[in-house]
Amino acid sequence: MTVHLLGPIQLEEEVERLIEWLATFGKTEKGGVTRLLYSEQWLSAQEALKEKMEECGLAPYFDDVGNLFGRAEGSSPSSKTILTGSHIDTVIEGGKYDGAYGIIAGLLATHYLLKRFGTPKKTIEVVSLCEEEGSRFPLTFWGSGSVTGRRSFKHIQKIVDSKGISFVQAMNECGFGQERFRQPFRNDIQCFIELHIEQGSVLEKKKKSLGIVSDIVGQRRYQVKVVGESNHAGTTPMSCRKDAVAIASELITYLMKQAKQVCDQLRVTVGKIKVEPNVPNVIAGEVVFTIDIRHHEEELLEQFCSTFSRHFKNVSAQYNVDILLNEWLNVKPVKMDQQLLRLSKEIAEEQNLSHEILVSGAGHDSQMFGTYCPTALFFVPSHNGISHSPKEYTAAAHLESGVKFLIHYLYRLAY
Repeated sequence: MTVHLLGPIQLEEEVERLIEWLATFGKTEKGGVTRLLYSEQWLSAQEALKEKMEECGLAPYFDDVGNLFGRAEGSSPSSKTILTGSHIDTVIEGGKYDGAYGIIAGLLATHYLLKRFGTPKKTIEVVSLCEEEGSRFPLTFWGSGSVTGRRSFKHIQKIVDSKGISFVQAMNECGFGQERFRQPFRNDIQCFIELHIEQGSVLEKKKKSLGIVSDIVGQRRYQVKVVGESNHAGTTPMSCRKDAVAIASELITYLMKQAKQVCDQLRVTVGKIKVEPNVPNVIAGEVVFTIDIRHHEEELLEQFCSTFSRHFKNVSAQYNVDILLNEWLNVKPVKMDQQLLRLSKEIAEEQNLSHEILVSGAGHDSQMFGTYCPTALFFVPSHNGISHSPKEYTAAAHLESGVKFLIHYLYRLAY
């Protein structure tokens, strides 16, 4: 059945207005948004969204970690819940679209369907997930992880923020974590649907309106410590040196060359380097650097990591220095649900909506849900691929087309 939608101007203005409205909660002097988990700005945003959900005809409620849900009860009593939304938290000086757009889109789409078609057959819930970014505390996906059972209160007991405030204290001060609300773990979710900005430039460069995500990459992160020998820069012959910077540079160059040879979709980044003693006239005795490796195929990730690990051991023996490799993150790739993927293509083609099948190089809440229930993730274009910045921007026309797509999608799933 074809869903006849609101006029383009009305819907376009409404999605843009609500994005701007939500950005006022945590707006900074530089024009960005800082809305960290369990902060005053975060709590104000969640409470304001709760009121907005009521205005849109949804029954809102919190769970005990601060996830906010707006429920449109289905007519079929045995049906599981179709969940759509994204995360409310931001990075420091972030943009106004990341996470927020998925919540606003879900709210507008569900409100529209209720007004036009009445009660759905299956229950729809719009979720404003409490946290995804890890910007305040060194833990990510607290919201979606709590819903799916991948995170629990035992994971947060010893965590503190940069000011020494504990995770538990911050949560309690916002009224959560005290069993006043329902427990976060759910076993009644049929599927999770997330609409997000791309945070990349593929869609804009290819002039496509919608990205349909097939996979979310796996991630491996390492800390590498090269322990050489600190000595005088002027008196130590080149042949006698154990220069940690020179050896680290050789290792990093190897990583980049190997990555380019393997395939274009493999992403390898050395993002942080620390040199000791970091003095101009002293040979460095120690270098610590990080490696971030991403790809959507676990076998390829494993092969690449095994290969460079062996090479590092060989270099260690060659120069008679210690090269210590510590893997501190290992996140598996996640495939989006194939049946939902087929439905996505079908609806996009019905709407004559230009689209591209993409692999997501960034983590999203869909990564948590993807191993728990059938999950679909969609992108709308990001101007110049900029995100996590006050310069983050998506044109109103793209915001609108994403909401229209979501209306059709939720209609097919719930009605």
